[in-house]
Amino acid sequence: MLSGWTDVFEVPGKRTTGTKAQKYAITGPGWKGKLPDGVTQLQAPTNLVWILGRTYCTGSAEDYAAVHKLQDQYSVVPLSSFGKPYTPPGGTFDPKIDMKTPVREQVHALDVEAYFNTLAALMKDNPPAQADAPMVEKLAKLGIVAGQKFDLSKLDPAIAKALQGVPKLAQAKIMGHFKDAGENKNGWVYTTKTGIYGTDYLQRALITAIGLGANRPQDAVYPTSDVDGDGKPYDGANKYVMHFAKGQAPPAQGFWSLTMYDANYFFVENPINRSSVSPRNDLKFNQDGSLDLYIQKDSPGKDRESNWLPAPSGKFILMLRLYWPTENSPSILNGSWHPPAVTVAK
Repeated sequence: MLSGWTDVFEVPGKRTTGTKAQKYAITGPGWKGKLPDGVTQLQAPTNLVWILGRTYCTGSAEDYAAVHKLQDQYSVVPLSSFGKPYTPPGGTFDPKIDMKTPVREQVHALDVEAYFNTLAALMKDNPPAQADAPMVEKLAKLGIVAGQKFDLSKLDPAIAKALQGVPKLAQAKIMGHFKDAGENKNGWVYTTKTGIYGTDYLQRALITAIGLGANRPQDAVYPTSDVDGDGKPYDGANKYVMHFAKGQAPPAQGFWSLTMYDANYFFVENPINRSSVSPRNDLKFNQDGSLDLYIQKDSPGKDRESNWLPAPSGKFILMLRLYWPTENSPSILNGSWHPPAVTVAK
């Protein structure tokens, strides 16, 4: 469960609270009241809350049926309707909302007034944390105040002029933070500083830009790579191999996967409609117990296709996910395990 500032404030689930049926009340800032018996309160720091629920599935028809049966038991209702029959109101939509342009591009296209007006409006119902007080004070000096309209014309002309270029400058700084966002090993950048950011605004902004919804590291770590083991950018004109020695596959108690993205962090169309490769693909191990993943545009052959991650013709980015990473060695959490380099196939 994420706040409006993308901090993970609660993580109920198998790792933390077990697998028995549970009832929670998610309450916003300042809520007071008495909860029904058997209901546990989860206090959200903002009124905007995002719930990402994950239920693992092996991919078989039988397991899909079991998962769907379980999902049918999940429900979210207003507290006032708890324990009563509830029918959600009919949905509405605003045809003026752009549903085709990627959200990141829409944000990048905002002018300075729209950019900071959006921030000021969201801050009203999603109060910054106490630790943000110095930053809130700085924003107020620029006329950016929770719930108030941001008016560029009321500022000193020099300040107004300087602010005009801030959104684009910020976006460049955010994306430029990638190489400094965490450990850099074997061409992979990864961090154990996700999900809870405090006042590390640049780290939070980068994760929001390329990995919105990131978990706390105890629940997931996301090594990301845009270069091979020689430091050269990935190119679909080449064929690559990611080799795991025997017993060195990603150590995760939940599951692991390797996902393909284009240069803009979007999925890649391919002939087998596969965006990621994981143990659910019935991977084939080598005779010595090692594992090879084939990262290339064309099929490596039917006998290797279970281990194939299709690539585009141009530049691409890889993201490895370890859900519920092991805490004892080998572990990505304590640095005793690192993703192996991706190499050009010989």
